[in-house]
Amino acid sequence: MELGLAFALSLAVGVTMPTALQPVAQPAPLADATSTTTATDALLDFGDAGERMTVPVTIGTGGPFHFIVDTGAQRTVISRELAGRLGLAPGPAVHVTSMSGTGMFGTFVIPEISVGALGGSRIEAPALASHNLGALGLLGLDTLQGHKVSIDFERQQMTVTPSTVLRHVPAAAEGEVVVHARSLMGQLVVTDAYYRGRRIQVIVDTGSAVTMGNLALRNAVSRSTKGMGSITLLGVTGDVLVADYTQVAEIKVAGLNFANLPVAFADAEPFKRFGLIKRPALMLGMDAMKLFKRVQIDFPNRTLRLALPKDAIAP
Repeated sequence: MELGLAFALSLAVGVTMPTALQPVAQPAPLADATSTTTATDALLDFGDAGERMTVPVTIGTGGPFHFIVDTGAQRTVISRELAGRLGLAPGPAVHVTSMSGTGMFGTFVIPEISVGALGGSRIEAPALASHNLGALGLLGLDTLQGHKVSIDFERQQMTVTPSTVLRHVPAAAEGEVVVHARSLMGQLVVTDAYYRGRRIQVIVDTGSAVTMGNLALRNAVSRSTKGMGSITLLGVTGDVLVADYTQVAEIKVAGLNFANLPVAFADAEPFKRFGLIKRPALMLGMDAMKLFKRVQIDFPNRTLRLALPKDAIAP
């Protein structure tokens, strides 16, 4: 199948774009009681920018508070402003890895954080400024493990539901592709992916507005690309990352061909953390995922289900 990415031309080279963790936006209000949930799942509303997704979470008995869902983040993060408002107890300092680097940041102890009606858990969440996060917090893999995240781009809704390991993963439905992945430090990594016949590693990152490639992939792409522009990414820690930026003619993932995929290239810290320095690798952002009608990320079964658009072209 071939998926065109002409819409992404609106991301002009040289402009300032959000990082893989948050869009540039004003902080959200500290409480929003308009969210809708059911007894078995959490209904998530898309943010104003289209690439952002937020889930109503409950902290103790307070909330709902809207957190960005970020499958590329190892840990759940809370804004300092919300932690202060709730009077949370401080926790130990921890290392935080963002696209722009690493650093030590203080944490706050969240005695119980719940996603909809899915039950709660105690975590120590790093605290960052809300204006850098673009929200009251980020919901990371420490909270999402054991669940599947379903994104419906046509309805602009998302659900989070519990999931368990199945003996047999159901086959793909009509108009759907099932992509199998492996787990790397909790991340789902797709290895059935190629650039010009060379295998690449692909990480699915719902928190990213922009698809990111490592320098090994950049070196491969530069051999067949006339030139690259630059793009400035603002990190959740307040740092900036300047990256090369171009369109990649063809990336194949599980038989799907992403044509003219816009990619930002940088020696970003997550690639180092995952040991993806020498091998070409890609963090697939929302600019690519929103081409599909629906995307389902099932962490226990290590699968992605992609509902193809009606105008997808068979190879």
